[in-house]
Amino acid sequence: MPEKTDGPGAGCPIRGVLDRIGDQWSLLTLEALETEKKRFNELLREVGDISKQMLSKTLRHLEQDGYISRTVYPEVPPRVEYELTELGRSFLTPMKTLIQWAEQNHPEIIRSRLRHGAE
Repeated sequence: MPEKTDGPGAGCPIRGVLDRIGDQWSLLTLEALETEKKRFNELLREVGDISKQMLSKTLRHLEQDGYISRTVYPEVPPRVEYELTELGRSFLTPMKTLIQWAEQNHPEIIRSRLRHGAE
């Protein structure tokens, strides 16, 4: 039996993972870090349409869960870079599968929503 820890979704692995990466911004942030480490403002531009506060919160959560690492360089002004960890890189394969599925099925989902009067 897996060791139980405190925190979101601690008793259920699926809920624990989906609670974090299933939010509006985590997948986009992880995707933005796929090819190279980036600074905060680079991520802000690349993710787009996200507030500074929400990006900060998203990065903090992804770091807490081990998907990304944050490196602070002792410079003036301080330079901070974010990059995927080994765990974050291992998530890219299922993440890309999910993104591909969403892209392929989005038109059908929209048609279904329209048939049912949903937005």
